[in-house]
Amino acid sequence: MNLALSGHRVLVTAGANGIGLAIARAFLAEGARVHVCDVDEAALARLAQSDPVITRSRADVSNREDVASLFREAIGALGGLDCLVNNAGIAGPAGRVDEIAPEDWDRCVAIDLTGQFNCARLAVPHLKASSNASIFNLSSQAGKHGFPQRSPYAAAKWGVIGFTKALAAELGEFGIRANAICPGLVEGPRIQGVIADKARALNISHEAMTERSFAAVSIKRFVDPNDIARHIVFLASPFGRTTSGQEISVCGDTRMLA
Repeated sequence: MNLALSGHRVLVTAGANGIGLAIARAFLAEGARVHVCDVDEAALARLAQSDPVITRSRADVSNREDVASLFREAIGALGGLDCLVNNAGIAGPAGRVDEIAPEDWDRCVAIDLTGQFNCARLAVPHLKASSNASIFNLSSQAGKHGFPQRSPYAAAKWGVIGFTKALAAELGEFGIRANAICPGLVEGPRIQGVIADKARALNISHEAMTERSFAAVSIKRFVDPNDIARHIVFLASPFGRTTSGQEISVCGDTRMLA
């Protein structure tokens, strides 16, 4: 299928690794022009070697000066903007709410929620000039079900859904659509770290925690980052022009998080 994305101008935050890199490459495969940012300078250096056509910046989305610099560089490289993918996020701390350090709460919310605001507010003026504009905010199944031992992350990801619905309502008159993507357990080192942290907190084995994590998931396998990328690329195309304000699950039918 030709998704009519040739020349589409895309900015992906945290795009040098993991889900973000899969998204960047999926857009690239459709002929889009892509700029990414990341805080991982080693990953950015690897990207420069593996995918030199993807332009890149070092930026922490929770830092507004970094974000302002990112948008200057991204718009300069792309010549405008058609799609923002707010992918940057951290797992945050694991533990009961009374065990969470306030600074760990603040850092998680600053990156996972406020970072999306920092980018969206600068993206909107450019997206208004696009004939096919979209914003994708990465939420989580934790943003739909909650997540015990992970209250900062769950709170931030619930906030992402509310933020997305507000954006969709505000921006529809300009033809800009906004959707929240809610992955389940995504294959990669982050989820393995989360499982390890929760296993220690509950004093059970990694294997037992993995089994417990999938207890209320119909398709009991980790989500491939490329599955998330393909959903986003399709919805960013003209075929997704009337899909907005949705929380879209890519999760193997997750009914609860353990």
